[in-house]
Amino acid sequence: MAVRPQRRRGRSLGGLAVAALVVAILWTLGLMRFAAVIPLTVADADVPTDAIVVLTGGSGRIEAGLGLLRADKADRLFISGVYRGVEVRHLLNALKQDPEGLEGRIRLGTAVNTAENADETAAWMTEQGIRSLRLVTGAYHMPRSLLEFRRALPAGVIVPHPVFPAHVKQDRWWAFPGTTGLTVAEYHKFMAAWLRIELDRAIDRLAVSIGGQPPAKVTS
Repeated sequence: MAVRPQRRRGRSLGGLAVAALVVAILWTLGLMRFAAVIPLTVADADVPTDAIVVLTGGSGRIEAGLGLLRADKADRLFISGVYRGVEVRHLLNALKQDPEGLEGRIRLGTAVNTAENADETAAWMTEQGIRSLRLVTGAYHMPRSLLEFRRALPAGVIVPHPVFPAHVKQDRWWAFPGTTGLTVAEYHKFMAAWLRIELDRAIDRLAVSIGGQPPAKVTS
């Protein structure tokens, strides 16, 4: 009589193994697709925009933003997420001297994550009455940044301007443990952001469909 429970357990374990295999395959396919959309070049380096927006947190970003400002790719530069690293202190020290008169064209924000980067940039752009920006961040960070910025600025024009840290080996990311770990972590963050945004949209649609108004978003 003990044979049937054992068979049921065997079928259950087999079903779990199949489900785990399917999840693993879907996760791997999603990771490969995510890695494929990480930019390898700056697709449009010349078109001017109203503003340049730099997201701090990685090497080369602030330097790239300042270079674009010096080249007059935009009239102003917004640096979102300051007071988080040495690069910002270097920038502020440089601005005390301000040999090129850039200080008056630069504004700083204090966001602590990518969603807040997008929200505080959207608020600043509304205040300034501008509609287009060149977004400067690490190439590996660009897919999630564009996701958040398109959420916060659905009518805005966003020109991606990735930077490429030397320690991130994008061309063969799977062959370098550091870059592999970074890519996997960013993939998970991207999926979490995508799920959050889609859930918010679904809730808004449901609220409208039953005759109400979308719930007010709470911002920090």
